[in-house]
Amino acid sequence: MIAAIYARISTKDKGQTNENQIRELRAFAERLGYTVYKEYCDQESGGSAERPQFQQLFGDAHQRRFDVVLFWSLDRFSREGVTETLNHLQKLQAAGVQFKSFTEQYLDSTGLFREAIIGFLAAIAKQERVRLSERIKAGQARSTKKPGRPSIPDEMLASIREELARGSGQRATARKLGVSVAAVNRLAQDAI
Repeated sequence: MIAAIYARISTKDKGQTNENQIRELRAFAERLGYTVYKEYCDQESGGSAERPQFQQLFGDAHQRRFDVVLFWSLDRFSREGVTETLNHLQKLQAAGVQFKSFTEQYLDSTGLFREAIIGFLAAIAKQERVRLSERIKAGQARSTKKPGRPSIPDEMLASIREELARGSGQRATARKLGVSVAAVNRLAQDAI
């Protein structure tokens, strides 16, 4: 089998190198009997797919220049979140390229449990999409209550009503209670 090796470190300025990952991944490929086609090394954040060697890896994968991608661990491959990472792995699968993690033996699409691994990752990605959708809906619900108007706690509303009922003016009430004149005015208008 022909293998590509992918290694990534986060920064260029802390004296880190990809060498430890590369050395271990070369030995890993050798133990598996794989021939290494190319080593792709990035010194970029894994939070984005906009990494030069990562992009080159996918370009070469689509041209079927290798059969399998070896990487140190999933977080070295991508840190974009479950959904995006799964999308990257599925792009490899669609190109006919398998993947194998050095430190996470269960992340291996070359073995018997290949479909189970993809299914498991897909289920996690689906749950992440559901949670994201729920957070978006909750945020939209909060923002549509009264756009542009902060909510006033019930205790404060009661205090404003009391002050207005005593004959205090709107400006005086706002100043005394530390709320905006507009809030007092809205409450006064709602009472009419």
